[in-house]
Amino acid sequence: ARVGRTIILTSGTTGTPKGAARRTPGGFGPLISIIDRIPLHARDRILIAAPIFHTWGYAAMQLSIAMRSTMVMQRRYQPESAIEAMVRNDVQAVFAIPVMLQRMVDQVPDLAEHARRLTKLRVIATSGSAYPSGFTTRFMDAVGDVLYNLYGSTEASWVAIATPQDLRRDPDTAGTPPLGTVVRIVDGDGNEVPEGEKGRIFCGNELVFDGYTSGADKDRMDGLVATGDLGYVKDGLYFVAGREDDMIVSGGENVYPAEVESLLVQHPAVQEVSVVGVPDPEFGQRLAAFVVVREGESLEADEVRELVRAERARHCIPREVVFLDELPRNATGKVLARELRKHFT
Repeated sequence: ARVGRTIILTSGTTGTPKGAARRTPGGFGPLISIIDRIPLHARDRILIAAPIFHTWGYAAMQLSIAMRSTMVMQRRYQPESAIEAMVRNDVQAVFAIPVMLQRMVDQVPDLAEHARRLTKLRVIATSGSAYPSGFTTRFMDAVGDVLYNLYGSTEASWVAIATPQDLRRDPDTAGTPPLGTVVRIVDGDGNEVPEGEKGRIFCGNELVFDGYTSGADKDRMDGLVATGDLGYVKDGLYFVAGREDDMIVSGGENVYPAEVESLLVQHPAVQEVSVVGVPDPEFGQRLAAFVVVREGESLEADEVRELVRAERARHCIPREVVFLDELPRNATGKVLARELRKHFT
């Protein structure tokens, strides 16, 4: 019999979305790899807040069907209505994307009080983009140690899962590879890098894609596929340092925008921030910081630069600081870098 395939579109944050052909699992391996790390139970009531057209929302639906779970869905996500749906349906698990939890923290002032009503909640599983530095700890302080964050990609499926215990050790970790997943972090020659050193992330598991529908492919090595991200390992935990194509060379120095973002987001006046590389006629590229200031707070461009100057190398200081009412995001909550770069084209 002919085995079917699923075509999943990439998010298209930097260009046109691409179709990724995903093979059909031959057994329960993928399900086991998830429930081995995330304590989902058969017949749980699960709120699927993540859009079903998103890889994570689609995975939540598949997992729910496999476990004979009751799926709770809403037409639109609003933080307070989502909480009410969680309480009303007495859910045990929630599947969401990170920006949904960020909005929950920003828009629900009595979040900890609401959380006390969720007496059966044991899992909030998220995936799709990185959290602001330190956010995961703040969220668990309010809601409880129920947060599980999955790092993966359309092409590689899941790469690592961070449990609440992992996030308590380091709020910014991607966790560790789940059962059945192999991860290698390598240099430009394909050699594994020492612990603590950044390198390219390659991953292999049962759900790695077969290639794009256009005929293009990701870099592959020894049966593993490149995720497109840079990462490193520290004390047994895996970390994502940013996209390979996010790194810029400014005046001959390698600069990682994520290092600047993680600093700026800790400022009490900053609600969210995105740092991207833009063309520069003198240095090749330069950093531009796009900042959303919290309501009732104020911040000047020079303050942003001074903060970076005090904590980071000179070449990390953003030459441009742009204040926005909100960051442009796609329907799955990822920041659209291509829209930000239009400010300088």
